Amino acid sequence: MANQNWARAERDALCDLLAETGPDAPTLCEGWTTGDLAAHLVLRERRPDAAPGIMVPLLAGRTERVQRRILAETPFPRLVGLLRQGPPAWSPMGLPGIDGVANTVEFFVHHEDVRRARSEWEPRQLSAAFEDLLWRRLSAGRFLLRRVPVQVTLAEPEGRTQRLTKNGKQARVHGLPSELTLWTAGRGRAARVEVTGEAEAVNVLSQSRWRM
Repeated sequence: MANQNWARAERDALCDLLAETGPDAPTLCEGWTTGDLAAHLVLRERRPDAAPGIMVPLLAGRTERVQRRILAETPFPRLVGLLRQGPPAWSPMGLPGIDGVANTVEFFVHHEDVRRARSEWEPRQLSAAFEDLLWRRLSAGRFLLRRVPVQVTLAEPEGRTQRLTKNGKQARVHGLPSELTLWTAGRGRAARVEVTGEAEAVNVLSQSRWRM
């Protein structure tokens, strides 16, 4: 299991689900259908000229325009096929070693964005190896929560903890690494976690908004 390509497994599972739902199904990404999500992921891997706007607000307008054009001009089955293929060799996302680093959490979260926007969903039973990998990747949550004025500590059932932020009142978020991953990615309303700690801190977290 050590050599399992989790990024590829989550990519394939997401593509299978997108093929099932079609382009008009809801997602947990506010304002986005499954078509919008697929176009976003294809842009991320195949349009390096437009992808910087995903992270840089000043460039977001161009990214959004290109994403809408990709969705409008590409039949949805073709869009899913491009996503399943992965990035071309000339794309920065196609460089050796990038897939596991950049895509494991990305595709896990977006897979759940589609799964958990449907009715009557239940959490998947993930392998201990995958849960452990997600736990090790949770340190990236420090960037996502950097503006949250609360001291946030993550705690998983085996007793491991990670402190993501250091300032303010204290709160602790309890859950499996997979659920904590979704919570730190801004999917708190769909994540099976429990938030405990000082009342003010818990309240701040319940009202704060951030997204991966």
